[in-house]
Amino acid sequence: MDEKKPANPVRILGIDPGSRVTGYGVIDVVGVKPCYVASGCIRTAEGALEQRLAQIYAGLSEVVGLHRPNQVAIERVFMAKNPDSALKLGQARGAALVCMANHGLSLAEYAARQIKQAVTGQGGADKEQVQHMVTAILQLSATPQADAADALAIALTHAFSGSVFSSHGLPAAPTRARRRSTGRWRL
Repeated sequence: MDEKKPANPVRILGIDPGSRVTGYGVIDVVGVKPCYVASGCIRTAEGALEQRLAQIYAGLSEVVGLHRPNQVAIERVFMAKNPDSALKLGQARGAALVCMANHGLSLAEYAARQIKQAVTGQGGADKEQVQHMVTAILQLSATPQADAADALAIALTHAFSGSVFSSHGLPAAPTRARRRSTGRWRL
């Protein structure tokens, strides 16, 4: 039986939205192996929120034009301690959503806890642990800035989710073995 293989690697753009700093990370998935392509941050200038949102949109448009992702993943909004901060985060996320829609790209969404679990094995991991694991998984020579590392973690979460494989007619990626609280391993 012939297995379908993508002619090109699947390119995933991960987005970590923020009203001051929006991180992005681009990876290719070749077979089941994620490979680093690019990452960085879109830093907005001081000014009115609508101007910062326009800068996020323009920056992400540039990233999409340059890297041509097949798939996009973004962090789901979480309730921050400060409602004003959560509202601004939601607006930055909205600018990213509209940008991707205008480029004809659909998005997968992942909760922060889900991203940390996928990359570090712990849903409560801190930023340094995420940076360390992203660096190790992608075999980077240097640690990416925190927002860029978060975006790469989002892209990796999407790659590990199996969505990449099912959308290209491939079998799902093998899952990592996890230890249950009973001490038994499950796949």
